[in-house]
Order: sequence, then C-alpha cells, then structure tokens
Amino acid sequence: MIFWIASYPKSGNTWLRSLLCAYYYSSDGNFNQKLLKNISQFPQKHHFANFDYNPKIVTDTSRFWIKAQNEINRDSKLKFFKTHNILGAINNNNFTNKENSIGGIYLVRDPRNIITSLQNHFELNKDEALKFMLSEKKYLYDYNQANDFSDFQFISSWEKNYKSWTKQDIFPIKVIKYEELMNNTFETFKEIILFIEKITKIKKIFIESKAKNSIQSTSFNKMKKIEQSKGFNESVLSKNHSKKIPFFHLGPKNDWKKILNEDFIKNATLKFKPLLTELNYIFL
Repeated sequence: MIFWIASYPKSGNTWLRSLLCAYYYSSDGNFNQKLLKNISQFPQKHHFANFDYNPKIVTDTSRFWIKAQNEINRDSKLKFFKTHNILGAINNNNFTNKENSIGGIYLVRDPRNIITSLQNHFELNKDEALKFMLSEKKYLYDYNQANDFSDFQFISSWEKNYKSWTKQDIFPIKVIKYEELMNNTFETFKEIILFIEKITKIKKIFIESKAKNSIQSTSFNKMKKIEQSKGFNESVLSKNHSKKIPFFHLGPKNDWKKILNEDFIKNATLKFKPLLTELNYIFL
C-alpha cells in the first residue's frame, strides 16, 4: 500500500521526505541524499514503461495512474511516495483509490511564502508566481524533455490542491503546517511518525535520539552545505543559462512580510483569504 507525502510545490515536501528518509531508512537518523530514493515521486516516466501511452499528449499517462499503482503494490509492501498531484480525477481518470492507498500527510504552507520560492525555482517574477498559484489548470512536467509529458503532474491551484487532499474520505490524511514543522520541529515530527505508524500498523517504538539526529542532519544550513559541496539531485537546470538553480534558497529567511511590497501583499492576501482564514494564517 502507498502512503503519500503530498503538498503543493515548494511547501516543504523535500524537507519532510528528508526527515522521514533519515528516520526510517538509516541506522542512526543521519541524512544523506542517497536516502531520498526511498521516497520518490509519483508519477514518473518509469512508472508507465509497461503501458501504451503517447508521451506527446499532456494528460495521457493519467489513463494509467491506477494501473501503475496496482503494479507498485503487487508485493503488498508499504511504500512512501511524494506527490504534488491533486487527489482527484482528470479526464475521468482518478489519481488513486482506497485499494492502492492507505493514508497520507498533506503539508501546507502560507501561500505568500510559496510565491518567493516559486520565483526562484521556476524563474518567475512575483506576478507570474501568483498567477501560477491561482491557475486551476496548472500542471508540471520535466521541462528539459522536449515533447515528453511522461512526468505530467496535475497540480491545479494552491486552493484546489489543498482541498482535494483534505476534503476527502478515501483514506486518512494528517494536515501539517510547514510553519509548525519549522517552529516546533521535534514535536511536529513526532506527531507525523506516530500518525504514520498508527495508520500503517507499523509496530515500532518512537526513537527520540534517531528523530533528533534526523532533524539535526536535515537542517536548512546542513542541506544547503550539501548542495554547495556535492550538488543536490533534485535541483533543476535554469531555462536561461546552463547552471542549476539552487534548490535551497532562502530557508528561514523567506518571509513574505519583509520581501513583498504592500500592494502585492494586499492583492495576494485577498486572493487567498478564505483558506488563510481556515488555516489561521495572519493577514498583515
């Protein structure tokens, strides 16, 4: 069965995956980026290798989302996957179902801080980043592969993405705010581990020392140093030059109140107001 680590892009998914990989797939909780292969992305091109689809058609792999997951689950073992896809359907093709999925974590982040991260990662200005987040038809794919949409993910808008995962009853979801994970890391991470083990019926004792090592070894500064010295596998090539865009950009310094101008903040806040209210984010 699949346990999902889901989020809208640039909401802290890689950090949470790193924490979980260090905790579950190392002996002592010390992170190295090779561990990330244990929680890879769905969908990816290799998931559809046995299916007849047209890579030049944007949505064509969606016909095989469920069949690919059936293949993944043939051994009946628990697997973690990250995704930015909505939990819904496109062209009447459901992303997943209760036969393939046991539960998930949905990581949500203040959308005004996502804007600055999108700007860096996708090389956008702030208005383009806001438009990106509001588009209900937004999708992602590997931009470096011409005419190949095999890695297609339908993310929709920030609001639709959040609601698709959190307003459903297919399987249990625990919503975690990125800000809680940032400001109260140990207790929030412990909650996540205990939820995973309850839902998946993993009978293990929470190992405090291992959790603390996982947190310490995946701090923003540690991850940034890893990227600077060894590169980071999930960073992407710039569209404008031959260098990779730094994956670890602002980290804790990413504060929309200090980065965005007043008029833009008012506009963005108005656009996101209903969910900002529901999630108890501030309106300054």
